[in-house]
Amino acid sequence: MTIKKSLFALIAGLAISDPAYADARNVVLVHGATMDGSGWRQVYDILKIRGLSVSVVQLPHTSLAYDIAATRLVLKQQIGPTVLVGHSYGGAVITEAGSEDTVKAMVYVAALQPDKGENLTELSQRFPMKIDMKMLDNQSFVPSPNTYHDSIGSDLPTDVTDFMSASAKAMTLEPYLTRFQHAAWHAKPTFGIVTTQDKVIPPALLRWMYKRAGTETTDIVSSHMVYMSHPKETADVILKAVASVD
Repeated sequence: MTIKKSLFALIAGLAISDPAYADARNVVLVHGATMDGSGWRQVYDILKIRGLSVSVVQLPHTSLAYDIAATRLVLKQQIGPTVLVGHSYGGAVITEAGSEDTVKAMVYVAALQPDKGENLTELSQRFPMKIDMKMLDNQSFVPSPNTYHDSIGSDLPTDVTDFMSASAKAMTLEPYLTRFQHAAWHAKPTFGIVTTQDKVIPPALLRWMYKRAGTETTDIVSSHMVYMSHPKETADVILKAVASVD
């Protein structure tokens, strides 16, 4: 069999398998700034046990547009209704990417929730965010290693936050200066987690954004990294969003 025939056979086989997933409930998880998708593992496992199809986005962090595009690529792989979940900066990403037709509900996990026409710098100035940054050049940064544990994940073991700091992905300032073109939360149901011990995004800012958007809110006594320190409670909010989808 030629390479071309083998490729066509493979594609045909994949196409035949698609209808089996037509009734699946899908969850797509989006991480925050300077991180990657691996932190979602415990939430992923809980949702999989509940029979959901779960995908995790890996944001490139080269620009807001590329982060949104990466999320949309994962959304295009979903068949059927999808709940889109974002943590921290990931909330800003899902605010744009959530306009995809397959997205039926969104979950903001200690997440930024901008409106059309806003940028994240303006939004955060309402209740200033409290995080020390280490600038790598005039455009890129990572969280300061010296304060990483106390400011970002104080309820996680220090060996975990040490590794998170050591593996932090450089983030550019561009996404914080770019104005948003859409805000999907105007048209779709939203659920939000307020992390009451958050030292990155002030709980007052989370409450203000969620109230403005009509978001159904759940308080969790947690640091900013709630989906790692409280995976069950985080999964429960996601499952509530899943249950809201007709």
